[in-house]
Amino acid sequence: MPAPLQDPLLSIVIPVYNEKEWVEELVRRVREQPFRMEIILIDDGSTDGTRDILPGIAEAHEDVRVLMHAVNKGKGAALRTGFAEAKGDIIVIQDADLEYDPRDYGKLLEPILDGRAHVVYGSRFLGGPHRVLNFHHYIANQSLTALSNALTNLNLTDMETCYKIFRREVLDGMKLTSDRFGFEPEFTARVAQARLKIYEVPISYSGRDYDEGKKITWRDGVAALWIIVRSRFDR
Repeated sequence: MPAPLQDPLLSIVIPVYNEKEWVEELVRRVREQPFRMEIILIDDGSTDGTRDILPGIAEAHEDVRVLMHAVNKGKGAALRTGFAEAKGDIIVIQDADLEYDPRDYGKLLEPILDGRAHVVYGSRFLGGPHRVLNFHHYIANQSLTALSNALTNLNLTDMETCYKIFRREVLDGMKLTSDRFGFEPEFTARVAQARLKIYEVPISYSGRDYDEGKKITWRDGVAALWIIVRSRFDR
């Protein structure tokens, strides 16, 4: 069993790509949470002026650091950059938009703090409030989660969730290579292979549509299918 943690330092790792409208508000909401934390913003080659805003956020808050990719590499690549710089006892993955609510941190962290889990997934499908959106997105998510479960022997309800919270040592020796949204099934496969203790917790979700800036596409879904199968055999 993992050991309980008291007053850990959280590393909030936030990939950012073209989020100038939301990133300042997101940082404000994260910093409102009652935990010791460092916030790591990774600009992934933004072209909308986001990268001009981020240095000012870091200057205003000593617990915020900004890392820059010269070109867009993808969510997985941005997360690897952030993980390499994280100093916390617990890693929290946070999207830069306002789809996921930092007020959920408390219940997400509980199974790690009390020693029940190495990894916690925040599930959008376990009864938390959520915005009603596209049925086809839901079916695609459930299909990918079902295939991932079949090949990892897990019973997750939301493999694709942004909210993956885990102890820092989970990353030790973990092989992560996917650059885009394939990070989600790849990370899940690695966690399953390591036989880590996993919990799911219901979260709220205020999803965006494409006209509001949503970035994942059907191409990412197709890529995820390959990554799910590849990760089953590539250790």
